[in-house]
Amino acid sequence: MSPISLTLGIISILVGVPAWIGFGLAIRKMARTIMLGQPAPDRFTPFVPRFATMIKEFAAHTRMVKFRTVGWAHWLVMVGFMLGFVTVFQAQGQIFSPTFTWPLVGNTFVYHLLDELLALGTIIGAIVLIVIRQLNHPRVPARQSRFSGSNFFAAYFVELIVLVEGISMLGAKSLVLAYTGESHASSDFVSMHIASVLPASAEAVSVFAFFKLMAALVWVVVVSRNVNWGVAWHRFAAFPNIYFKREADGGVALGAAKPMMSDGKVLTIENVDPDTDILGAGKMEDFSWKGWLDFTTCTECGRCQSQCPAWNTGKPLSPKLLIMSLRDHGYAKAPYLLAGGRKDMGGDEIGLVDADGKPDEAKLAAIAEEARTEAERPLVGGEDVHGVIDPEVLWSCTTCGACVEQCPVDIEHVDHIIDMRRYQVLIESEFPSELAGLFKNLENKGNPWGQNSKDRLNWIKEVDFDIPVFGKDADSFDGYEYLFWVGCAGAYEDRAKKTTKAVAELLATAGTKFMVLGAEETCTGDSARRAGNEFLFQQLAMQNIEVINSVFEGVEQSKKKIVVTCAHCFNALNNEYPQVGGTYEVVHHTQLLNRLVRQKKLVPVATVSQNITYHDPCYLGRHNKIYNAPRELMEASGSTLVEMPRHGERSMCCGAGGARMWMEEQLGKRINVDRVDEALSTNPTKIATGCPFCRVMLNDGVTARQEQGQGEGVEVVDVSQLMLDSITRIDAAELSANLLVVQEPKAEPEPEPEAEPEPVAEAPAEAAPKAAPAGGGLGMKGAAKAPGGGLGMKGAAKAPGGGLGMKGAAKAPGAKAPAAEAESAPAAPAKGLGMKGGAKAPGGGLGMKGGAKAPGAKAPAAEAPAAESAPETTAPPVKGLGMKGGAKAPGGGLGMKGGAKAPGAKAPAAPAADTAADAAPAAEAPAEAAATETKPTVAAKGLAMKSGFKRPGPKAPGAPKPAESAAAPAEPEAPAEPTAQEDTASEPTPSNGNGTPPVAPPTAKPGGLGFKSGAKAPGRKN
Repeated sequence: MSPISLTLGIISILVGVPAWIGFGLAIRKMARTIMLGQPAPDRFTPFVPRFATMIKEFAAHTRMVKFRTVGWAHWLVMVGFMLGFVTVFQAQGQIFSPTFTWPLVGNTFVYHLLDELLALGTIIGAIVLIVIRQLNHPRVPARQSRFSGSNFFAAYFVELIVLVEGISMLGAKSLVLAYTGESHASSDFVSMHIASVLPASAEAVSVFAFFKLMAALVWVVVVSRNVNWGVAWHRFAAFPNIYFKREADGGVALGAAKPMMSDGKVLTIENVDPDTDILGAGKMEDFSWKGWLDFTTCTECGRCQSQCPAWNTGKPLSPKLLIMSLRDHGYAKAPYLLAGGRKDMGGDEIGLVDADGKPDEAKLAAIAEEARTEAERPLVGGEDVHGVIDPEVLWSCTTCGACVEQCPVDIEHVDHIIDMRRYQVLIESEFPSELAGLFKNLENKGNPWGQNSKDRLNWIKEVDFDIPVFGKDADSFDGYEYLFWVGCAGAYEDRAKKTTKAVAELLATAGTKFMVLGAEETCTGDSARRAGNEFLFQQLAMQNIEVINSVFEGVEQSKKKIVVTCAHCFNALNNEYPQVGGTYEVVHHTQLLNRLVRQKKLVPVATVSQNITYHDPCYLGRHNKIYNAPRELMEASGSTLVEMPRHGERSMCCGAGGARMWMEEQLGKRINVDRVDEALSTNPTKIATGCPFCRVMLNDGVTARQEQGQGEGVEVVDVSQLMLDSITRIDAAELSANLLVVQEPKAEPEPEPEAEPEPVAEAPAEAAPKAAPAGGGLGMKGAAKAPGGGLGMKGAAKAPGGGLGMKGAAKAPGAKAPAAEAESAPAAPAKGLGMKGGAKAPGGGLGMKGGAKAPGAKAPAAEAPAAESAPETTAPPVKGLGMKGGAKAPGGGLGMKGGAKAPGAKAPAAPAADTAADAAPAAEAPAEAAATETKPTVAAKGLAMKSGFKRPGPKAPGAPKPAESAAAPAEPEAPAEPTAQEDTASEPTPSNGNGTPPVAPPTAKPGGLGFKSGAKAPGRKN
């Protein structure tokens, strides 16, 4: 051993030991920081499929090869880095002894060949990646570069070290071969030629091995000091990030949105506790640890950015920059959080406090000033408050999923965006003003356009054959194959109605028997969920599930089939309703029609013979992987398909997703116009699609371009219309006959012998309600009745179709009113999201007590006899989002004051009895004797938030409703026929319940659930 070798060897040890210790400490810091996030207990199992996915994505590079050249080059670098560490540690021994190698394997042919291939592969891969980065450098124009905004210093440093390591591997081997004079043409086919021109020197081997080791140690030291360098750390973090991905089967985080979670539990309307639960993500620590791992893993490659429709049309949103901003903010704030620092909703310190609850200045001073400053920044906010994520960035997302589809390390961008939106809507009430109209329409009318539910059947009047409607033409699903879910657009929007009518005619032509729900159908809530209004989505979903279950009552699971024309409805019903308890077989109309063509039930006889380009709807294609069915249907119709440059999984969004359908585009180029420009570049006769949202957006884009003299004669159609044009149309009578189902009346069940009534202490016998048979719902008590399977109700509640959990004399959503009303009870003060007493709750899912009236229900037809003889009982407390007093909670569970009217509720048909003497049967009650509703004197709090929190904007008061009694009806076994009445009541000046004029409702806060002054109606474009 020469003095040079000894000196270099000692230096390498003195440098290496602290370097590797620092590297270990960096990993520890990173792990502790990631664990600051909320629990995510659903990410660990099942082990085998998760582990298999990780190995597959790593070994086969299944995510990377979506960009082909980068894919194989990165694979070479990855393998060279991982296995190259073996040769790096070998260099430590070569410093002391030129011939040092690993025992057993070091002198084998396989090891020499592997060393050669790794060295060459690393060099080639590194050079290719460097060239690609330079070719895509954001010099001019910056927005077309996927590397725009990436950390170039970190990237250059990593690429340089990788290239140096590859050269060092080859150089060290060549010097050893030159020193020993031994080589083999098969395993040393490059290094042997380099060795022929190198000196045979032991010192040269030691010096080069030292250089090789030092290059690796420099990398170790630098990245240890920069734990937010994703381009370096992703080679370690990617493995767990892939293993812990949302979908255990290996799929990407698309389809259903991630449920809203707090402390590891899924939040629902029933179990949310606003005092302790975290609604969405309003601070970095509100994200789960998987979210922190996502932010840590980002490689800054910019694939998501290159595919993002918002970024490509001049919007401020870049999925890559959003994730990088969250990562940098999180790691800068981490020292404060790791020291125990926490702030409440008002921004006051609650973590580092002294015995008196005041901020502990000594502990705070021990934290770096940068971390304390970072802790003051709001997660979402404009430049004026130094927010981490600008609101324009947050609300530019269309949730198309292109970023998630392309990310090579399975980052879940869309889920994090939706979580931040949830906090902004449910807690801060800060969202684009146009969404106020959307939420109001969904709450009040059950559709985004605010149309009346009875108008959902108008499209049927526009076809000349009979379409069966559930509850009108058919009392059950017997004899039918599919429930045709028309959707809001398919029922109300003129262009989408063409799709609805075409699909109905095609199904009738094929003899596929279907029925529709008609007025009972409500919006699936897709836009509400992606806009962040999670509770409004859950309410709509529970209401729809109740109705659908009533249709499928008694039907075996395999025959509960729904066909839809809207890609958003398809995704919600198929992927998201199972989260709320509704599991059905859902097919898109292109899938069903394609199946009917294969079965020869639809036989094309004429060809369309036109050049037609097809636009893949994001929620049909990327989110649900349905690419072939619409194309095969087009082929069957004789269309000549001309693909756009961006199609399939790389299809460009139309701009309607993520509730952007209802928001104006005020920044950059309109996404729908950009997509239409791409479609027109194929010189099509028609542009076909399979989603009504896409059809509306593309049609508007075509109209805009035709006004400029482009795309003359181009029409936007649904794929089903192409098929309808290619078949032989049959007459209306035959279509009606094809859909006709003759249902046999169901046999009346034999009456069961009445059981001997059990004595009830201190209660008259006539006041005890009769037990009802159990429904298929979530369990009901007392005399509750729930046909169709609803949510549990207690007391004398009645819930046709399976109502939402109510107590006392609660009435289910959509149900008919009881024939009698009890005496009015005094209103209790309203709290949070719960309602009690005479509260009225819209839409479904909110537990109610006392004489609560459910949403959408008919008004009572008569007054009940006095219940004065019944003893006063104390009702059990309402759980979940029950509501108290006369408070009313619209749509998404937002508390309303006074006598605000519930969405979809009918006007009162008869007054409530003021005294027992006034009570009379329905037949004797004059219809014009109207009474003024009693209002609560205490305002309901917003989304069940702590005192002092801001609640989503106030609702304007609607028509007053008569107060209902909390006492059970005296004779529930003999109700009178209810009276149906349209909601045409005027809006008299409401009373606040104590005879004094009510306080004027507060002005709607901009961005709240009230409309801004001059706010524009949803769906209207300038």
